Amino acid sequence: MTGAELVAIAIQLSMAIIIFCVGLNARFKDITGVLAKPGLLFRSLLAMNVIMPAVAVLIAIWFDLNLVVEAALIAMALSPIPPILPTKELKAGGDPSYILGVLVAAALLSIVFVPLVSQLVGEFFGRPLRVSAATVAGIVTTSILMPLLAGLWLKRMWPSVADRFARPLSIFGTLLLIAAFIPVLIAERRAFAALVGSFTFVAIVAFVLIGLAVGHLLGGPDPDDRTVLALSTATRHPAVAMAIVHGAHEKQRVLAAVLLVLLVGSVVSVPYVKWRRRRHGATAAGVRA
Repeated sequence: MTGAELVAIAIQLSMAIIIFCVGLNARFKDITGVLAKPGLLFRSLLAMNVIMPAVAVLIAIWFDLNLVVEAALIAMALSPIPPILPTKELKAGGDPSYILGVLVAAALLSIVFVPLVSQLVGEFFGRPLRVSAATVAGIVTTSILMPLLAGLWLKRMWPSVADRFARPLSIFGTLLLIAAFIPVLIAERRAFAALVGSFTFVAIVAFVLIGLAVGHLLGGPDPDDRTVLALSTATRHPAVAMAIVHGAHEKQRVLAAVLLVLLVGSVVSVPYVKWRRRRHGATAAGVRA
């Protein structure tokens, strides 16, 4: 087994552990709670699956971008919510029943949505953006659905065990993810450097900020729901995005561009997350008073 294969396994394992730990702190009814709010669910899927792909296409048309950056932005816009995001949303004050409900809904919808729309967009731009439903199903099942359901099941069967191991496992999963990404960043440093210029960072920052704004505006009257939808709209599953661009001619550069979108997006969203945490803390303190 090569070093690259070990790194890929470590990344997949770390993401599975992180979402497993989210399940350890949740309940089965949390994944269906969003069904009681059909309006919010509709706006969530509209923001993620309609508006953001359209935004990515418009950015690709308006900006004089490197072709691989265009492909990466579009692929990320088409992808579902990543398994590492719920932890950040929970810390920002999000409701578990909305976070997990929209996570599962987006994952299931992506099995049909991603192959169909990626092919249409790829034909429009004349580029190989294509992925099978089986591939998407495999990614969302192993990285989101299975570990989440396993965590929920363990919480239900042995709540004391779940409570004991949730935090240390979550810390371990996060550290493993960071450690696994370091060699990737080192290996791809030249590819990252080659992508700089031609409004690359401007386009990525615009994509993320528009995603945050769209989600925040469509999140409804509950401020915590706005936070969750903003982050979910701006942040997407890199593994699904990489599967979409798997057939690209400059595969390695496109994969580097996907990682660049993910990294820049994580940095750009930090001020928003801090702001929403402060607002949530102030609201909670007001309610206690």
